[in-house]
Amino acid sequence: MTYLSSETGDLFAQAFIFAQKQVRKLIDKHPMLYPVYTQNGRWKHEGPAWTHWCDGFLPGMMWMFYKHSAPDTPDAKFWFEQAIKYTKPLEPRKHDHDVQDHGFLFLSTYYRWNRLAPDPALREVLVEAGRTLALRFKEKGQYLRSFVADNSLMIDIMMNVGIIFYAARESGDRRLRDIAIRHSHTTRRVLVRGDGSSAQEGIFDTDTGEFLRQSTHQGYRGDSCWSRGLAWAMYGFTTCYEYSRDPHFLETAQNCAEYYITHAPSDGIPPWDFSAPPETRTLLDTSSAAIFAAGLLRLCRLEPDSLKGHFYWTTAVQILRALCEKHLAKSDPKWEGILRGGVYHVHKGLGVDESVMWGEYFFCEALERVLV
Repeated sequence: MTYLSSETGDLFAQAFIFAQKQVRKLIDKHPMLYPVYTQNGRWKHEGPAWTHWCDGFLPGMMWMFYKHSAPDTPDAKFWFEQAIKYTKPLEPRKHDHDVQDHGFLFLSTYYRWNRLAPDPALREVLVEAGRTLALRFKEKGQYLRSFVADNSLMIDIMMNVGIIFYAARESGDRRLRDIAIRHSHTTRRVLVRGDGSSAQEGIFDTDTGEFLRQSTHQGYRGDSCWSRGLAWAMYGFTTCYEYSRDPHFLETAQNCAEYYITHAPSDGIPPWDFSAPPETRTLLDTSSAAIFAAGLLRLCRLEPDSLKGHFYWTTAVQILRALCEKHLAKSDPKWEGILRGGVYHVHKGLGVDESVMWGEYFFCEALERVLV
């Protein structure tokens, strides 16, 4: 949208280099580990990982690093080999019926791989993953069910529905596109509120398809606005608009963006929940900020109003500056992650004020977008 100052450009370039150093250390110290969050700054620990929904983020960063390495150099060779090594074990999960996370797993990996080296076999992995995710669709209720239960719809799925849109486009299957659009309209109706805030989960009556209530697993309350969920919503509806060009999805992404920008602190690093009580409101979530910055950098290029698009771009840059200046793990040589201050699950005490793998990935994606 505009040019970075030399100072800001250098700050972001150095952060991207630091990210590569930290990922190299992770590969060396914990080979073939697909981590979710750190404990006391360390990736390898015995904490629960749930559905292994983060396994695409580490190889996804490797594909970014390969793309931006000078051609035919040792760095390029290293990142290419590692990216393939960490990506290929994910292929069987294109048939994983137990998760809602096929976008997280495959858009970060096989999609990036196929963009760099187009191959029908890679494309087919992506199409099959999209078809598998579409099997979660509930006709009564018009939504993709979450991993929790048949009656549960989660805002997180908006970050994954893009792979169904992709599969529909590549295969010509209009049924898949219809599922993606209907799910997105349902999510917009029941989880995004009139002020642009969002709920994490919606509960349905599975017999009638009637929407019953908003709920949460990771937010403060069912009627609160969990900041990571809001970032998922803004980014996810931006992706839906890219594929569908339905103006309702653009409007929803804009509304979510406006709520975030209006309610976040001046540096753009939000509390873990915008409705959190005073005693926990000081707990920030840098991963929400990273997702939001990456999403804004997609949204700004789709915004028909050039002034608003420029505002989104400058807001993303402001957030990235805050992340680089205040939250990089450079000051602690023993810290294994890139960004400190991420939050996984407050109520379970998992990954609180730590590095979290989705925060790492979307931070690098945002840097990649703004440095192009």
